[in-house]
Amino acid sequence: MYRLLVWGFIVSFFVGSSQTKSSSTFLDVNYFRGSIPIHNVDILHLVQGHPEGVVIGWNHRTDGKKEWEQRYNYPDYGASFMFQDLKNEVLGNTFGFYGHFNFYFLKRRLMLRVGQGIVVATNPYDKTSNPKNIAFGSKLLASPYLMLNYKKPNILGPIGIQSGVVLSHASNGNFSAPNTSVNTIALNIGMNYDLDTKKILFEEPKEMLEVSKALKYNVVFRSGLNQTDVVGTQHYPFYSLAAYVDKRLNYFSGFQLGVEAFVSYALKEEINYRSIAYPNEHSNPNADFKRIGSFLGYELFINQWSITSQVGYYLYYPYDFEGRIYNRLGLKYYFNEKVFGVFSVKSHFAKAESLEFGIGIRL
Repeated sequence: MYRLLVWGFIVSFFVGSSQTKSSSTFLDVNYFRGSIPIHNVDILHLVQGHPEGVVIGWNHRTDGKKEWEQRYNYPDYGASFMFQDLKNEVLGNTFGFYGHFNFYFLKRRLMLRVGQGIVVATNPYDKTSNPKNIAFGSKLLASPYLMLNYKKPNILGPIGIQSGVVLSHASNGNFSAPNTSVNTIALNIGMNYDLDTKKILFEEPKEMLEVSKALKYNVVFRSGLNQTDVVGTQHYPFYSLAAYVDKRLNYFSGFQLGVEAFVSYALKEEINYRSIAYPNEHSNPNADFKRIGSFLGYELFINQWSITSQVGYYLYYPYDFEGRIYNRLGLKYYFNEKVFGVFSVKSHFAKAESLEFGIGIRL
């Protein structure tokens, strides 16, 4: 079906009217085929073929009227849809809906797309009808993807070509067990098509304003729901409170250093469950389920958005759960200079612990 969809778009491109001017918006359609890397031996039975699918993107070019657009070499922003056939009846298919940015390098011939969205799995885990799907414990999954392409627009009027590699991930962040997740790495080939004849006039670079490099003090509260690794248990709330300082190095980058406290009632249930189910482990049912960590972070600023990554170490760690090192990857949106919202995934290496939503203050 998706192959017919791709060829349908290609045919429509060639019968469309010819144009030679740069367009303010464009569409791209990409077919991909690849593999599922084995990041967890538990999913060996789920990897039976080479996933394939299609990525369709709507894109709007920026013209440099805003300072951040000039600093990032006039990127595009847009929305994309991804269909993926995972070549396994147990896994089924996925349908993904994303917002994305396209960044350009090498005289705008190399394009890096960064997308974040939600995936719908057609055949998630079910203890009766689909007990082998330990990758997707829920129908809705969080999903980032990257696409790195060599791109040549306007080869034949409004039509251009592009090709490269696509990386995608789908996981529910342990909101519902099981959740081993799936990654796909694939090669893609596609076409791009200018949708209008409005010529983009890029603003000439102007003298850039300096950003403040003073230390800033942040407090952020995060929360959400997750489960233990035992399938069928209820969802439990978790909370974290972090305090950190950040310092901008330049317009693009900043570093963070801070501490945070974690309270997870799913961990409390895990402690109680293991003390009963595995008496030979001599697990202490009264162990403290609270943790305190220290972390180092990096923040990449993109207008009012930023991409954050953190690596932390538990200073207070009374119960051994997934190891003392943790990591976090997320998005941040600044409502103004002092208030921001956050969405992130907290993990222990490749094993996700929670999807986090939060609010913070930066002073």
